[in-house]
Amino acid sequence: MDWCRYRFRCVWRLPAPPDAVYAVLERVEEYPGWWPQVREVVPLDDTTGAARFRSVLPYDLLVTARALRRDPVTRVLEVGLGGDLEGWARWTLVPDGGGTRALYEQEVEVRARLLRVLAVPGRLPFRANHALMMRAGRRGLAARLRAV
Repeated sequence: MDWCRYRFRCVWRLPAPPDAVYAVLERVEEYPGWWPQVREVVPLDDTTGAARFRSVLPYDLLVTARALRRDPVTRVLEVGLGGDLEGWARWTLVPDGGGTRALYEQEVEVRARLLRVLAVPGRLPFRANHALMMRAGRRGLAARLRAV
C-alpha cells in the first residue's frame, strides 16, 4: 500500500436542481465565500487556478487546479491537481427527487514533504480532516443554494 495515495468518494444530497448546483460549483473562485476550508482561490488563466485549503489540522495545502472537463450537459466538472496534492477531483451531478445527488470523487498523491513524512501515523487524522472539510462544504453549499 502506498501510504501517500488517497481515494475519496462522497455523496451530497442537495435541495436544488442539478443545473443550479452546477452553476455554483463551476464558479470555483467563489468557493471561499461558502466553503470555510477553501481559504483562497486565485485564477491564473481561463482554465487554471491556485487554491489554498486548510481544515482542522494546522497545515495549509497549496494546489494548482487545471480544468480537464467542464460539461454543463452531463453536469460533470473535473480538474487535474498539482502542487501539494497531485491527481484529480471530479463532481458529477444527477437529479435526485426534487434536488440533486452530487458525487465528489478524488484520487491524489500527497507531494508535500511534511505530509509524506507523516504518511503512516497521520493517515487517520488526514482522512478525518478531509471528512470534516467535506461536511462543512456540503453545509455551505446547501446554504448558498437556499440563498440564491
